Amino acid sequence: MDVRAAVAFEAGKPLEVTTVQLEGPRAGEVLVEIKATGVCHTDEFTLSGADPEGLFPVILGHEGAGVVVDVGPGVTSVKKGDHVIPLYTPECRQCPSCLSRKTNLCTAIRATQGQGVMPDGTSRFSIEGRKLHHYMGCSTFANFTVLPEIAVAKIREDAPFDKVCYIGCGVTTGIGAVINTAKVEPGAKAIVFGLGGIGLNVIQGLRLVGADMIIGVDVNPAKKAWGERFGMTHFVNPNEVGDDLVPYLVNLTKTREDQIGGADYTFDCTGNVKVMRQALEACHRGWGQSIIIGVAPAGAEISTRPFQLVTGRVWKGSAFGGARGRTDVPKIVDWYMQGKIEIDPMITHTMPLSDINRAFELMRAGESIRSVIVY
Repeated sequence: MDVRAAVAFEAGKPLEVTTVQLEGPRAGEVLVEIKATGVCHTDEFTLSGADPEGLFPVILGHEGAGVVVDVGPGVTSVKKGDHVIPLYTPECRQCPSCLSRKTNLCTAIRATQGQGVMPDGTSRFSIEGRKLHHYMGCSTFANFTVLPEIAVAKIREDAPFDKVCYIGCGVTTGIGAVINTAKVEPGAKAIVFGLGGIGLNVIQGLRLVGADMIIGVDVNPAKKAWGERFGMTHFVNPNEVGDDLVPYLVNLTKTREDQIGGADYTFDCTGNVKVMRQALEACHRGWGQSIIIGVAPAGAEISTRPFQLVTGRVWKGSAFGGARGRTDVPKIVDWYMQGKIEIDPMITHTMPLSDINRAFELMRAGESIRSVIVY
């Protein structure tokens, strides 16, 4: 079938909106009509050429929501008409990782997903006979896409596509890092580095669990109002503090009872390895945890003095907020519909597919929290 898609033919070049061909679902696969998709920094990371796993030509996009229009043989968990969110981190519930209950990083289709193809090793997308790669197993920059059954989360039908698509990545990544990875408890002190789309969701996750002190750190002074909107209690601009950022943050968290200072939890949402070190060293001696969410450039390495770790600080990574997609994503949609979390204010721009390159420009300029493409 012919579908409309924004194709990345080469790294560093604008996307081209055109007609491509999409083959229907095979065994264990689902055809989804994408109704809306967010434009995420991870899409830009790949488009820029900085992604070591980036493949071209490709249909990017991994933050979508839509409706099942057809299913292949053997599909039992969803049916035609179901509303779903594509999952770039699937949940097969059968692989050693899923069965371990220690991680959300399902390995069932990891190899083929990284190669830009479906589990059988082939692509469903093409243009004039030329193969197009799938992206993160999703490719939501097309108004129809094919996904493995284990990579779609069934959600309630009254949830608006142009809002809950954001749960496909940004919302879940931020809130999940708080709840699943760090397991932040009520009354905790936390520092969030980088107040973009992920950082703001970390902040509202911290508010949701009852954190007492929520410090936001960003070089953009305009982010102060955004952070406060979602529950931030203190704002720090590193440009105003200089090289003494870590001592400043540690001092900010001191109390009369605890003169050591440092946050119980810190979160890096920047992808900057220097900031990752600052986040770790701003943790409390003995028990502080620092969660790395941001994606660093290829070849980048993190470092700190071993003393920082020997004295009890912990470095952790978090992918997709530690969420098990088919199980947890529907719950987060429910939280949104029940008013427990906010999404609407973060959708700062909506536009048609034809304007998708403008969405990337807004993101690069820091003028958007999240742009959503509505089909």
